[in-house]
Amino acid sequence: MRIVDCDYFVVGSGMSGLMAALHLASAGKVVLVTKERLEDCNSNFAQGGICCVADPADTFENHVQDTQIAGAGLCDEAVVRQIVSEAPAAIKDLIACGVKFNKKEDGSWDLGREGGHSMRRIFHAGDITGQKCEAAMIRTLKKHPAIQAHERTIVIDLIITKRIGVKGPNRCVGAYVLDKETNEIYAVRSPNTILATGGCGKVYLYTCNPDVASGDGVALAWRAGAKIANMEFIQFHPTCLYHPKAKRFLISEAVRGEGAVLVDRKGRPFMQNYDARGSLAPRDIVARAIDSEMKRTGEPYCCLDIRKKGRAFLEKRFPNIFHKCLEFGIDMSKDLIPIVPAAHYCCGGVQATVDGVTSVPGLSAIGETACTGLHGANRLASNSLLETLVTARQTARRLTAHPEASVKDIKIPAWRIGRAVEPDEAVLVSHMWDEIRRLMWDYVGIVRTNKRLARAAHRIKTLRKEIREYYFDYLVTPDTLELRNLAVCAELIVRSAQKRHESRGLHYTLDYPLKSARPHVTVLPGFPVKPN
Repeated sequence: MRIVDCDYFVVGSGMSGLMAALHLASAGKVVLVTKERLEDCNSNFAQGGICCVADPADTFENHVQDTQIAGAGLCDEAVVRQIVSEAPAAIKDLIACGVKFNKKEDGSWDLGREGGHSMRRIFHAGDITGQKCEAAMIRTLKKHPAIQAHERTIVIDLIITKRIGVKGPNRCVGAYVLDKETNEIYAVRSPNTILATGGCGKVYLYTCNPDVASGDGVALAWRAGAKIANMEFIQFHPTCLYHPKAKRFLISEAVRGEGAVLVDRKGRPFMQNYDARGSLAPRDIVARAIDSEMKRTGEPYCCLDIRKKGRAFLEKRFPNIFHKCLEFGIDMSKDLIPIVPAAHYCCGGVQATVDGVTSVPGLSAIGETACTGLHGANRLASNSLLETLVTARQTARRLTAHPEASVKDIKIPAWRIGRAVEPDEAVLVSHMWDEIRRLMWDYVGIVRTNKRLARAAHRIKTLRKEIREYYFDYLVTPDTLELRNLAVCAELIVRSAQKRHESRGLHYTLDYPLKSARPHVTVLPGFPVKPN
């Protein structure tokens, strides 16, 4: 079996993975793997922008308070302050890569505003900020001789010393990976593995996430024994375009920030019935309100109304959204925009510090894969890209300041095929994939109950057993690996939701409609690590 050695092994090519690789490259060899193309990630679809205090009338304290209010009492204040205060450095990192953020005619920053923010503080590059950032960072990464990027490569499992019979303290020393082009399984050996695989939106039937968002990093870390936190807090983006031909297209929160009003199909506003902030309420409140209106009226969608802004403004401020809507026969300057909620962001993940430290030595987690305490029970809009940049920078700083000892003397066992044969019924994989996503949408969605969670837990337990049998009976394929990871994330979400006997932030249950007086973080232990 081939073994690739490196100083730093980065899994994922979103903004967190790319920025970590760029910061680490000056200190040693970096191998970055991503399961599709470099640009196939959640970051590439981010429309809104990146939070950073830049208006003279704004302050870090304002940003901290807005974050804490959105987080419903579960944000780690020290973490929030650190990440908010490091936002200017994060913006400079992107500018250094060549990102051009929008400016006004007088040369000042053209800052946007989104739901939950008390001030304008969103740096944006039109309405395709993520795409512009990804493109600039990929160009920079490809020029660096110390970085090897392996596209269409998926991680099978992390390599843990206790499992391979190495004496001494348990730690992560790399991973087994599958080359999707050649079907070769090889190992990447490294003293530093950084998980930056993004979220798990594909665990739900309706999501605005790309197909790669199957929760790989969380599942990999859990199987390696890492602690997982707050997985019950799944953010549903309230305004995903409702159209039979529109796959996962978001109508950015920035549209509401610029004055769009949520209305029913007849154009009647309804958000004032749910929150004093109206259409600028945080995402969890807006998503539940839309869900409630759809259930109350029996209508399949609600609408956004921004017609008052006129075509000239809309084409300039939201060029991508405007023209995408036109492709589907919707003129934002004349028509209501049909929208529905869709799974968007996971506030939980691998429990980690701002500088990426997890409960497994040698393993770091950053970006959406991690749960640092920044988001609490609900993410404030555009704080996510900020977190990816700050955690990437801080993790690289920690790893380069205190280099780990080489692991090249650790013998990595060859991947064991056992009695596995070529899969002959791939339909089983697609069937189980669809079943997980539908039951998660029906039973573990925007509004939950004990009975729904119990049904989901029972069925997922059975499905995970079936998936495990399939995994060991047949040779690994990318679809099997994603299904395996998806099922782990589904179970972690359900188990976390069952442990929270209150309604807080993104977790709303009819059985416990009130907030508990004692906020707590939901922590699940990792899978027990035993010698093979």
